[in-house]
Amino acid sequence: MTAGLVMGVYTSSVYLLSLPGGWIADRFLGQRRAVTYGGIGIMLGNVLLALPTNSMFYPGLALAALGTGLLKPNVSTIVGQLYSPDDSRRESGFTIYYMGINIGAFFAPLACGFIAESNTFHNFLANQGIDPIYSWKFAFGAVAVGMLLGLVQYMFGQRRLGEAGLHPTIPSDPKVAARDRSVLGAIIGLVVVIAVLCVAFSDSLSEELIGNVFPIILAVISIGLFVGLYKSARDAGERKRVIAMLPLFIGAIAFFGIFEQASSTLNLFAERNTTPSLFGFMEPSYYQSVNSVFIIALAPVFAWLWIKLGRRKLEPSSVMKFAIGMAFIAIAFVIMLPTLSSVGSGQKVSGMYLVALYFFYTCSELCISPVGLSSMSRLAPQRLAGMVMGTWFLATSIGNFIAGQAAGFSATRGLSFLFYTVIILALIVGAALFAISPVIRKMMASEETPKTPADKSEKAEPEPLPTAKAVGE
Repeated sequence: MTAGLVMGVYTSSVYLLSLPGGWIADRFLGQRRAVTYGGIGIMLGNVLLALPTNSMFYPGLALAALGTGLLKPNVSTIVGQLYSPDDSRRESGFTIYYMGINIGAFFAPLACGFIAESNTFHNFLANQGIDPIYSWKFAFGAVAVGMLLGLVQYMFGQRRLGEAGLHPTIPSDPKVAARDRSVLGAIIGLVVVIAVLCVAFSDSLSEELIGNVFPIILAVISIGLFVGLYKSARDAGERKRVIAMLPLFIGAIAFFGIFEQASSTLNLFAERNTTPSLFGFMEPSYYQSVNSVFIIALAPVFAWLWIKLGRRKLEPSSVMKFAIGMAFIAIAFVIMLPTLSSVGSGQKVSGMYLVALYFFYTCSELCISPVGLSSMSRLAPQRLAGMVMGTWFLATSIGNFIAGQAAGFSATRGLSFLFYTVIILALIVGAALFAISPVIRKMMASEETPKTPADKSEKAEPEPLPTAKAVGE
C-alpha cells in the first residue's frame, strides 16, 4: 500500500469513526468520559507504534483511529455546550479553542521531526548502541507520553467545565434504551468483524480494491446519515437546519481535500524540492509547524474581527465565510505556480514559497474549520449534538480520503496538473457558496427558534441512530 493511500485511509478513518464516537457519547458515556477513553486509546495506539516491530504498525494505527473517533467530536461538543446558541462569543470561543489545538500542532512536528530526522538524535541513538533506523519508533513513543500528559491535565481541569458534556441523554422509554444497546453491540461487532477480515485477507487487500470500495462506503454513509437526520427532525425548523448543513458539508469536503495536501504533496515538496538553508535549521517536517505558527498568531485576530463585525451587523454568514476561505486557499496555490518551471528542470526553490502558501492556508482554515465546528454545534438539536458534530467530521473524513488519492496525481500527472486543478476547484466551490449564501442564511435563521421541551431536558427521548431501514423508507 502506498504512503499516500495509507495516509488517506488512516486520516479518513479517524474522522469517519467520529460518527459512532459522537453517538456513543450522546447515548451512553457522556462527552467527558468519551474524551477520556478516546485519549487512552490514542495513547495505547502510539505505544503499539513505538514497539520495535513493524507487525504492530497497522494495529497501532487502528487503535489510535478508534481513540480519536471517541475524542475528536466530543471535545468540540463540550466547547459548544459552554455557550448558549445565541451567545455572540460562540465562534470566537471556537477560534480560541482551535488556536489551542494548533499550539499542540506546532510543537508536535518539531519534537517528532527532531527525534525522527535530526542527526543530533541519530548520533545519540548510535552512541547508545541503538540503530538510528528506530528513531521513528521513539517519535511515536513521544506522542504516547504527550497524550498521557494531556489526559492528566484534562482530568484535573474538568472542574472548570461545569455541567458541559457530563451526562448522556438517557432515553425514558425502556424499548428505546434496549434498541440503543442493540445498535451499540452491532457497532462493536462490526468493528471486530472488519478487523478480523483485514487480518485474515491482508495479502488480498490491493490498493485498487481499497481505492474503489472505500469511497462507496463513504458515499453510502453520507447519504444514509442525512436522510436519517432529516427523518429525525421533529418540525419544519429542524428540517431547514438539516438542509442548511449540506453546503457546509460539501464545502468542508472540498476544503479538506485541498487542505490535506499539506500532509502528502506539500510534505514531499518540502523534502524534495526546497533548499535546506531556510533559517539554517529547517528539517522538511518542520514546515508542518508553519501553519500552526500562523494559526496561533492569526486566530485572535480573526476572533476579534468576527466580534467587531458582528457588533456592527456586518459579520459574514457562515456560508459566506466558507466562500472567503475557498478564495484564500486558491491564492495559496497560485503562489506556488512560479515554482513549477524550476522544479520541472530539477532545481530546488526557496522554502519561503511554502511559508507564503501556509499563510494563506491559515487564513482559509480560520474562515472554515472553527466556523464549521461552531455552526454544526449551533444547528444541532441537543439530543443529536454528538451525531451532528460527527457529520462535520464525516466531511473531513471524505476530504482526507480525496487528499490521499489526489496525492498520487503529483507522481503520475505532475505538480502542474495538481496545482491548477486545486485552484480551479477552490474557485468553483467558493463561487457556488457565495451564490447560495443568502438562501442558506435564511434557513440557518430557523435555529434561533426556541428549543422544544425535549431539547431542554437531559432526560428527553433521544432519536435512535439512523438505521438502514429508516434510510430506505
